[in-house]
Amino acid sequence: MSEKDTISLHLVREALLQSCAPGEAAVEVLNKAGIAPALLDQPDARVSATTYARLWRLLARRMDDEFFGMDPRKLRSGSLAFLCRASMAQPTLGASLETGLGFLSLMLERMPAQLVRQQSLAEIVLLEPEPEPNRAFTYFTYWMIVHGVACWLAGRRIPILAIELRCPKPDFCADYQVMFSDNLRFDRPRTRMIFSADCLDVPIKRSPEELKRFLAHAPANILVKYRDPDSLATRIKHDLRQMPPDTWPETEGLATSLCISASTLRRRLAEEGQTYQGLKDSVRKELAIVWLAEPQISFAEIAERLGFADTSSFYKAFRKWAGSNPGHYRSLILNENR
Repeated sequence: MSEKDTISLHLVREALLQSCAPGEAAVEVLNKAGIAPALLDQPDARVSATTYARLWRLLARRMDDEFFGMDPRKLRSGSLAFLCRASMAQPTLGASLETGLGFLSLMLERMPAQLVRQQSLAEIVLLEPEPEPNRAFTYFTYWMIVHGVACWLAGRRIPILAIELRCPKPDFCADYQVMFSDNLRFDRPRTRMIFSADCLDVPIKRSPEELKRFLAHAPANILVKYRDPDSLATRIKHDLRQMPPDTWPETEGLATSLCISASTLRRRLAEEGQTYQGLKDSVRKELAIVWLAEPQISFAEIAERLGFADTSSFYKAFRKWAGSNPGHYRSLILNENR
């Protein structure tokens, strides 16, 4: 079983923290979910996404709360089904998000949210009333619900450009990066998710039968289906991040380093719906987004770091990647008092 299909025990502990008293009650729930309680003492242990989803459903039924008891108001059992049903009745993903966020804002006291469209970029902002931030697990559970439902409604993964959170960085982030984005920023003034605004215009065409199938497998399907691709593509992206872009190998050189032929490399990437050029563009986009959040790094320097011949080439590429020019993206990401 690949890590793409598993969940760290760190998240199991987080799920139990507010939703189940320690001791016999927690042991009983873990056993029912098929998780050996002794695994909680193994920091690197993992469980299948299906097992984690079973734990989620058990805790939700036990507390009548699909949000692990992390808000003063319960997200009562059936809320996810209602959220999907109401959202799928809308014509576009933008209208669906407005409906879904409105429902969650009514249901949860500490997590009111707003969808904001800024030209070619969009963001979902949590308008938190409390001065103290929530736990990272609380935020990521919220994003998992919102992003997972949005991806299902659209029928494809909605690429996340960045997630900013008010809370400090937790000790464990790996699963969050796999689920959402490598570009996670902590200790920020607001909690928000940023993505390309053209996703908002995607039409919604989901049937009642599709909803039944989706809910029958939720939340396991949300946890796995819409993650970033794993295996060879992930390995290549990881290796590219370790090298300056101007030293990245050509296809033949990469294939040699992987001990396969260039044709085999292309075929295996094609089976994952990827190309080597697409992976290089993806890593360049990730790096650009991280550096654009640092105002002291000029556009010219970013272009040079990414291996572009000049700034205009970087501008053209970034508009293609993110649907926005770098200046607009930087103004949005740095406009923290809006």
